[in-house]
Amino acid sequence: MATTPMIPPAANSALDGVGPPAAAAAPPTPGTDMTSICFRDQLWLNTYPLDRNLVFDYFALSPFYDYSCNNEQLRHRAIHPLDISHLSKMTGTEYMLSEVLEPHLFVFRKQKRDGPEKVTPMLTYYVLDGSIYQAPQLCNVFASRVVSIPLPIMSPFNLLGRALYHISKAFNTAASKLEKIGYVDAENESTSSETKAAKETIDFKELKRVDHILASLQRKLPPAPPPPPFPDGYTPPTAEGDKSSDTQQAEPLPPVDPIIDQGPSKRMKF
Repeated sequence: MATTPMIPPAANSALDGVGPPAAAAAPPTPGTDMTSICFRDQLWLNTYPLDRNLVFDYFALSPFYDYSCNNEQLRHRAIHPLDISHLSKMTGTEYMLSEVLEPHLFVFRKQKRDGPEKVTPMLTYYVLDGSIYQAPQLCNVFASRVVSIPLPIMSPFNLLGRALYHISKAFNTAASKLEKIGYVDAENESTSSETKAAKETIDFKELKRVDHILASLQRKLPPAPPPPPFPDGYTPPTAEGDKSSDTQQAEPLPPVDPIIDQGPSKRMKF
């Protein structure tokens, strides 16, 4: 397996005998938020192929690489830095290749190992077409989304507030007009009550006049004609005959003149 071992700048200075000791000139530990920078070494890309065997050596050239990790110790021992059989026996910070899509995408996960099966993810980096980036943390993504959410949400509320303002203004205008109309109606009610009482008085006089006319017409009309005679053999019912029907059958009633005994003449009442 071909590798390109990369020696840190501090080691080069120590080997040349120039500069401060390696411990003093060690590269700084990469920060936790380096999402604003990008690393790309076109000379290395033109020299070596970018695959799963050499991508870690390329990643170690970037400022995202921590030289105090366990992978760097394996490189000094001429062991592949991504050998899980050796990394699982160590503790501390390490890098793992989690996703690979050769030759375009490689995803590294920086994690802290406390045992063979106990690791804590820290940060994520990815190599996209030769350019190395730090993936933003989930909390930062949520924070940026939350900050950008109120703008589209508040714009409808602003429109609604303006609409409510115009509606309330229209209601106030209508209420003021209704108050004026109600004042006029109150005056009209006082006048209409007087006219209504006058109308009721006129109607009462008219009623008396109509009664007088009807009475004069009744006096001018001839008396009502007498009712027609009862047919022969008809016997008008009486109260006593209803109570004792047997007595009526035994004792026949004397003949009754249908004209004389019918009582006073009846006239139509108007």
